[in-house]
Amino acid sequence: MPITAMEQVIRDILGDSHLRRSRKIDRLLELQSEARGIQRAGSESMMSADDGLQDDLRVIEKALQDLGADVEEKGAATL
Repeated sequence: MPITAMEQVIRDILGDSHLRRSRKIDRLLELQSEARGIQRAGSESMMSADDGLQDDLRVIEKALQDLGADVEEKGAATL
């Protein structure tokens, strides 16, 4: 099964042996923030409801969990 572009970015971050755990978490949090911003903009415009952003957020949050990051859960109302 092919992987998405976001999954590849996350694999690259997680697999980078030159990055410390804290930097990996920082980078993933940046991606999460960007994805949420795009999702927020999409909810205010005519973007497709099935644009893949939920999947991107899900894989980012999974990677953060795998790294043991202490991040607060945010639902759709807190985008």
